[in-house]
Amino acid sequence: MTDDAVVVDGESLTPEAVERVAREGARVRVTESARERVRESRERIVDIVESGQAVYGVNTGFGELVQERIPRDDIETLQQNLVRSHAAGTGRELDDEEVRAMLVTRLNALVKGYSGVRERIVDVLVGMLNEGVHPVVKAKGSLGASGDLAPLAHLALVVIGEGEAIVDGERLPGDEALRRQDLEPVTLRAKEGLALINGTQLTVGLASLVVCDAERAMRAADIAGAMTTEATMGTTASSHSSIQRVRPHRGQAESAKNVRRLTRDSEIVESHRNCDRVQDAYSIRCLPQVHGAVRDSIRHLRGAVETELNSATDNPLVFAADEADERASGTTEAAVLSGGNFHGQPLALRLDYVTSGLSELASISERRIDRMLNPNIQEEHLPPFLTAGSGLRSGYMIAQYTAADLVSTNRSHGRPSTDNIPVSGNQEDHVSMSAQSAYVAREVVESTLCVVGVELACGAQALDFVEGQTPGVGTEAAYETVREHLARLDDDRPIHRDIEVMAELLRSDILLENVEAALDTKLT
Repeated sequence: MTDDAVVVDGESLTPEAVERVAREGARVRVTESARERVRESRERIVDIVESGQAVYGVNTGFGELVQERIPRDDIETLQQNLVRSHAAGTGRELDDEEVRAMLVTRLNALVKGYSGVRERIVDVLVGMLNEGVHPVVKAKGSLGASGDLAPLAHLALVVIGEGEAIVDGERLPGDEALRRQDLEPVTLRAKEGLALINGTQLTVGLASLVVCDAERAMRAADIAGAMTTEATMGTTASSHSSIQRVRPHRGQAESAKNVRRLTRDSEIVESHRNCDRVQDAYSIRCLPQVHGAVRDSIRHLRGAVETELNSATDNPLVFAADEADERASGTTEAAVLSGGNFHGQPLALRLDYVTSGLSELASISERRIDRMLNPNIQEEHLPPFLTAGSGLRSGYMIAQYTAADLVSTNRSHGRPSTDNIPVSGNQEDHVSMSAQSAYVAREVVESTLCVVGVELACGAQALDFVEGQTPGVGTEAAYETVREHLARLDDDRPIHRDIEVMAELLRSDILLENVEAALDTKLT
């Protein structure tokens, strides 16, 4: 794990910080001010317990069983039972990065100070992240309200020394996993079981990773599109700032600006400035408009994720008495309010929006791939399927098949946020399905990275057949980066390896860093 710890304070967590913890194994550190909020919130719960008042989540049943009053001596058993009974997930097991994303986002929500947990809970979650104790969590079971209950319950099982966890690649019982890393299981007290499982942390953790990957795919698509524009002898006039100025969508202007930057000083573009082609095909000419709309969808998701990461999504929430009105449960010192901050709809709708956007990004990329490969429409300087001796060789022909499959699969996904199945005796009669939206978005962004990777591979191959002119400053840096990782396709070879290499390149930041270094400026 890295030594540069991510600060967790309930207020400033970002998608990039989640990615560092999830994928790079970054350690975490909770600020003292956040710890003080946790202590104050716990004091309010203790005050309520001692008062003997019936308060949901503290000393009552849950969901349809909310009217059931729990005796004081059974409160700890209530919380333990809650975690056990809600660990009802099924399906595949989440991978380490998904589990770590859940852990850090739940930790950040708890330290906002509205959940009423002890500092001991915070310490165990920090220890699990920093010592690499990764609970075995089943993927299926969340409805996105009351949050991601089942997956979070599988995570919470390990906190109480039950369930299973992975430590250094070894699968262990929860208590053994904790103790191997010098951590001790927790006996849950009032409110703590509910606080651990009630929230949107599976959804927002995955959505954070989607944001980071979608932005990579977006910038890579601008780079790939600029390369294809050059390789097909297209014009960059359609990216002129005047066109964007009279239809001032932010994303459109940004993608157009990127194309102009990438093709700066391009001899290829200059060589056919006065050719007799009147207009390019839409996949070239409308790049700013299509890419820009996708950019705007990703930005819309980022805004929701950044808000959600630093929100209290528990229910009920614990406040000082003067922060609530007389309808709140509690005492003269503490107030408990029930609400719906656990509902994942703000994320679900935007995740589905990004799924649609990324599907279109892959679609337009696949059309540009075809324009480079297809002997019926490609430019005269390009050989069929970008291979010398076509017929004997197939070149990148079947890479387009794969791209077409991925595009079709992207389109076939439903939009989970529009579905609803009531649960809990119809008490929870409208749910968000936000976790399903996150899973779909994750799959679609991975497919899109592969399609854009194919376009980059084909773009580099196509540029190899352009003689006598150099690409733009940015596209040349992109070409050189591709060639550092992928040799020119002369003789046929298993193309799946090319696709895998390019997808892995795009998951990293190497391409973007090399291009920006050549341009001496950041792409938007």
